[in-house]
Amino acid sequence: QVQLVESGGGLVQAGGSLRLSCTASGSVFNINDVNWYRQAPGKERELVASITRSGSTTDYADSVKGRFTISRDNAKSTVYLQMNSLKPEDTGVYLCNVVWGYGHETRHYWGQGTQVTVSS
Repeated sequence: QVQLVESGGGLVQAGGSLRLSCTASGSVFNINDVNWYRQAPGKERELVASITRSGSTTDYADSVKGRFTISRDNAKSTVYLQMNSLKPEDTGVYLCNVVWGYGHETRHYWGQGTQVTVSS
């Protein structure tokens, strides 16, 4: 089992910055890829950023490239999402998702989400 706690959301003006954190507990050793998704009202859940186990490979949605940076500190079991130059369309609930694997078994775990609101 893995438990995830996100933090760092809030209300910010357009052009501002926020840093989200996702801290895992439990069976963290078997966590592989970690993803940040966002859910805006009336829209489908969107994959925003991904990072591999080692942190050597990252990927971003086109809408956030050049503005968001995903990173991880495995010693702290924490993944970060640095969000700069925020826009009102970045508003939504940001959810952390981890891919856990052991042998042939793969599981996905989700956090409860943290609200990000960007005012114009």
